[in-house]
Amino acid sequence: MVQPLIARDDDGTEVCGPCVGFAADYTCKQCGRTGNPHSRGRCAHCVLGERVNALLAGPDGTITSQLEPLAAALADAPSPFPAIQWLKESPNTKLLARLASEGNELSHELLDELPPSRSQRYIRQLLVHTGVLEERNEDLERIPGWLEHELADKPAAHASLARPFLHWFLLRHARQRAAIRRHPASADRDLRRRVSVALDFLAWMDQRGLALADLAQEHIDDWITGATSQRRYLIRYFLKWTASRRLTRELTVPSIPSQEPQGLLDDDDRWQLLQRCLTDDALPTDVRAGGAITLLFGTSTERLCHLTPEHLKFGDKHAHLLLGRHPVLLPPRLAELLRQLAEQPRPRPQLSRAHPGPQWLFPGMVPGKPISTHGMTQKLNRHGIPVRTARNGALAALAADLPSPILADVTGMHRHTALRWVAYARRDWAEYLAARADDLKDEQ
Repeated sequence: MVQPLIARDDDGTEVCGPCVGFAADYTCKQCGRTGNPHSRGRCAHCVLGERVNALLAGPDGTITSQLEPLAAALADAPSPFPAIQWLKESPNTKLLARLASEGNELSHELLDELPPSRSQRYIRQLLVHTGVLEERNEDLERIPGWLEHELADKPAAHASLARPFLHWFLLRHARQRAAIRRHPASADRDLRRRVSVALDFLAWMDQRGLALADLAQEHIDDWITGATSQRRYLIRYFLKWTASRRLTRELTVPSIPSQEPQGLLDDDDRWQLLQRCLTDDALPTDVRAGGAITLLFGTSTERLCHLTPEHLKFGDKHAHLLLGRHPVLLPPRLAELLRQLAEQPRPRPQLSRAHPGPQWLFPGMVPGKPISTHGMTQKLNRHGIPVRTARNGALAALAADLPSPILADVTGMHRHTALRWVAYARRDWAEYLAARADDLKDEQ
């Protein structure tokens, strides 16, 4: 008879209950499995299954065939106790229970009608992860739902312009770019900003009694002059669309003033932080690896979050990481950290998936998704690794030594961005040499 091991003897060997005089019965009265006792003689697996059924039950008290894959994935959680706690306390499960109790067939369109929230995004991805809903480019496809909520208190005339501007101009081009992009890139924030600026501009026009057909260059100049940030320059996208539809004449929006990188971590501090990432066992492994990659290669946080084991190449002597077109050599300690991330068990929630997706080096808590860029930035900053200045410092150092085509190939950045970094680094280095030469003259 199998008995759970509940103690250790003097030699440290694990022993069962009867051997230490504790003859409790750990056999589940419902399924007959041993171990994981929960309540009323049942194991945690049976209790979890019962609560999943209660959570996902429709109006008739049964689970619909559409939700059966989700029910099976939740009930089969390898760690039933945390899963039971999650079902009881998570606000996500409250939304899921409400959707199931209404009895409607779940769809992306149904979820789009809900107010945008963290729970809505989590439940959508949970349904995609378990095969209940089809996968879609969520960064783009959730924007129409966001717009409808934004337009709730806006004039009908503004809505009649904002909808086609988003659907037939912004989203059409964004989908085309996403189809050919080699690396994942989130566009939702930029698209929302462009729509928000367009709505602000329409409100600004109403205050001045202007119609689109009346717009002249002087009005655009007034709009830009009153800007408190560079946000207003984004009106160029809306005006390009209105001109193409012959709603306005051709109008010019000035180029956004170029800015130098704001804050660079100097080399001494950067190497000190890198040494800490590679040697400090007190730091979490993902923080050490993510921080080291940022400090060495200036990788964007978005690209960092989307790294998978497929980006790692381990050889007999060396390991490489593929960030751009060509792999870069990894220091042995960083290679070992990334190997640990590639081989570590997945964090909760551990759910089976109808169609296996990528295995992320930096997984998030949302099923099937990597950690968010915001979450990764906060995590690194919280452990003393300033992401923005660390990345700027690394890119400035690389740009000072590498031609722009090689910098673009190695880091994966756009060639125009690499060219700007090289121009900035070379000019900064030339200014340093000139200042140093003046100091030497003064010393003589």
